[in-house]
Amino acid sequence: MRVLLVDDHRLMLEALSGLLAASGHEVVGTATDGCQGVALAESLSPDLILMDLRMPVCDGLAATRLIKASQPEARIVMLTTSAEDEDLFAAIRSGACGYLLKSIDGERFVEALRGLEAGVPPFSPGLAARVLEEFARLAADPTPEERPAAQEGPPGAGGEGGRVPALTERQSDVLRLVSAGLTYSEVGQELHIAERTVRYHMAEIMDRLHLEHRSQVIAWAGSHGLGRPPE
Repeated sequence: MRVLLVDDHRLMLEALSGLLAASGHEVVGTATDGCQGVALAESLSPDLILMDLRMPVCDGLAATRLIKASQPEARIVMLTTSAEDEDLFAAIRSGACGYLLKSIDGERFVEALRGLEAGVPPFSPGLAARVLEEFARLAADPTPEERPAAQEGPPGAGGEGGRVPALTERQSDVLRLVSAGLTYSEVGQELHIAERTVRYHMAEIMDRLHLEHRSQVIAWAGSHGLGRPPE
C-alpha cells in the first residue's frame, strides 16, 4: 500500500517508515501535524493514512474529519498511545476505520495492515469489542446527553425554520437537502457553496449526532421530520 504517516515525533516517523518499507509498503509522505496531513492526503491520495491522535496545530481527530469530508473513501487508522474509551469512540465517529496502540509489536502491526488489505478493520486487542459494546449500548438505551438533540417545536416546524439546536444553521440546511435526496454537488449548487464544503458539513453533522454513515443521517433526519420544504 501507499502510506501517509502523520505523527509529531520524528523518531516514530523514521521507525514506521523502516518497518513499512521492510514489509513491502511504500511511504509516500510524512507530516508532523494534522494540517500538513490534510494537505498531503489531498495531494498524494494514499491508500492508507496512519494518524497520531495528539499533535500540535491540528490534532488527529480534526484532521481525520477534514480528510473524510473531502475524501470519503480515505482509509485512516489511528496510531496512538491512548487507550481511553473517549478517544477510541471519538476516532471512530470522526471516520477512522481502525485504532492501533503504539505499544503493539512490529509483527502484529504488519499483520493488522495485511488484515486491512483484506477488508478487516485493524484494532489493537480488545478495542473492537469495546467499540461494538458502546454502540450497542447507545442504540439500546441512550442517555439524554447521548441522544441527538431534538428539534424545537413539532417536526418540520419550530424556531428558525425547524433548525436543530445541536447543529449550525448551515448544517441544518445541508441536512435537509441531503435528506431530500440531493447529491452533495446538488446541495452545493442549492446553497452556493463548494461540494467539498458540503462534505465537510456532513462530516461535522455525523460527529455531532454520533452517526457513522450518510444513510444513518438521512434516517435520523426523516425520524425528526426534517426534509426539504415544499416549493
